[in-house]
Amino acid sequence: MEKKQFKTESKRILDMMVNSIYTHRDIFLRELVSNASDAIDKIYYKTLADDTLTFEKDKYYISIASEKENRIVKISDTGIGMTEKELTDNLGVIAKSGSLAFKKENEIKDGYDIIGQFGVGFYSAFMVADNITVISKAFGNDKAYKWESTGADGYTIEPCEKDSVGTEITLKIKENTEDDNFDEFLDENGLKSIIKKYSDFIRYPIKMNVSNSKLKEGSETEYEDIVEEKTINSMVPIWRKNKSELTDEDYNNFYAEKHYGFDKPLKHIHISVDGVISYNSILYIPEKTPYDFYTKEYEKGLELYSNGVLIMNKCADLLPDYFSFVKGIVDSEDLSLNISREVLQHDRQLQLIAKNIKSKIKSELENLLKNEREKYEIFYKSFGRQLKYGIYSDYGSNKDTLQDLLLFYSSKEKKNVTLDEYVSRMPEDQKYIYYASGETNARIEKLPQIEMVSDKGFEILYFTDEVDEFAIRMIAKYKEKEFKSVSSGDLGIEAEKKEEPSEVDDKENKELFEHMKAVLAGKVNDVRASKRLKNYPVCLSNDGELTIEMEKTLNSMPNNENVKADKVLEININNDMFKVLKESFEKDKSKLDLYTNILYNQALLIEGLPINDPVEFTNNICKVMI
Repeated sequence: MEKKQFKTESKRILDMMVNSIYTHRDIFLRELVSNASDAIDKIYYKTLADDTLTFEKDKYYISIASEKENRIVKISDTGIGMTEKELTDNLGVIAKSGSLAFKKENEIKDGYDIIGQFGVGFYSAFMVADNITVISKAFGNDKAYKWESTGADGYTIEPCEKDSVGTEITLKIKENTEDDNFDEFLDENGLKSIIKKYSDFIRYPIKMNVSNSKLKEGSETEYEDIVEEKTINSMVPIWRKNKSELTDEDYNNFYAEKHYGFDKPLKHIHISVDGVISYNSILYIPEKTPYDFYTKEYEKGLELYSNGVLIMNKCADLLPDYFSFVKGIVDSEDLSLNISREVLQHDRQLQLIAKNIKSKIKSELENLLKNEREKYEIFYKSFGRQLKYGIYSDYGSNKDTLQDLLLFYSSKEKKNVTLDEYVSRMPEDQKYIYYASGETNARIEKLPQIEMVSDKGFEILYFTDEVDEFAIRMIAKYKEKEFKSVSSGDLGIEAEKKEEPSEVDDKENKELFEHMKAVLAGKVNDVRASKRLKNYPVCLSNDGELTIEMEKTLNSMPNNENVKADKVLEININNDMFKVLKESFEKDKSKLDLYTNILYNQALLIEGLPINDPVEFTNNICKVMI
């Protein structure tokens, strides 16, 4: 029997495909099952076009069997089968797809769709098999044919016997090596696991003989091992069912079955779209943050199916980074797939689905915020930081999408509020949205800088996440109101005349402040009389765009450049301490130097900044006490 050679540089293509295109060997079963499903679909299409034929769905199935001792796996179907010519045309030319040709010829637009649109999927079996035998009998033909190959060297075709229409593929599984364990593809549980993983929602039954232990008839204690034929796949995916027939428990069970998390989802989103692009989707908003969510190891993405067949475990392109916490699946019949179904083309269909999903997630979060505030607070505690990162990244291009989803603790309400809620309460004479930054709300409450804003009766938002100020800078304005840190040099507040340092005071104290500034050379940009302090003796404020909290955040990052905010040491000239400073300036400048360093270090401690020389600071305190 003459061995025929593959066409189209098959040796090179086969080698590349087996070693490069597929990243997981177990997908060979997915590909062969999908081809078997296609073969049954083709009979279904024939019945649509021929009134003399009927399609009795119960007669159509896919069968998988394993002979562990002989290292054999068989995949059989009751589909349309292949003639000798079709075996040559479809299996003799790598990257030639009979399914794709059939679809084009028939222009099928029914609910059934041909999965196998590219022909290389069959050859993935050579990743696990030394030899592949295909026996097929075509619909309407009396003869059957056997196709056989050991790989890139070529193949043979010869007549054979087969009782029924359909195709049977026999794989001779490779022997184990030091690096590879091929026994897993012979194991009953291993095969079941692969079927459930990739082909659970194939519309036809996938049957296997399964071993079970049962009580012997008439016995209460003695068990026997029996083998039963069982359907492994569920066939009807939850996302294709009507929402009206599903309960919260059904959605929660699916969340658990897919191992999306050990928590229960806060919310599910069931999407069915039929239009320019048709798809079904179930999305989940988790309750808790995955342990690795804020690490480089975390992989975002949704499971992507094409007509019930798993294409990608995590398709990152379906989710923007700021919604990377969302879990779920997308199934579409309209996606353009390229080689092996494993790599998806970045086409218009995918972009349309992603755009729609983004809109649905935002809408659901807005509804949660508006109608189920307590649930939203739980969500925000876990994933609010991700929304802020979303605003900060891409130079603020996502701010319109995300800014109304943000929450910050309010000095007035003593709870989290939205930016819209804050602005709606602003008095007419309030120019800015004020915020204060610190490690905790309790620390912020004690900051000297909030004194003037609080006394004015203005609400202050507390920023306790390191990304807060960076995100707010990207927003810049909310409903025409700019943001202003309570540590800013100019708060935009008119102080009461009796409390405001006069110009005379500024001139009188100019030399004193110039001296203090010289003592703190390189540490502060200026020393000046404070217009914001009422009870506290001293504080730090900042000139310029970079705040002290931003400085702390940037300097905590790896490979930082030791950035510095332009700090100003503000002195409360109405505090008794100031009298001491003036006296020491006139009588003993060495004491003034001592006091200046102490006050500066006190201001650093208030801000949560490290003191450069703690020993010197404690010694200075002791000098004052003596």
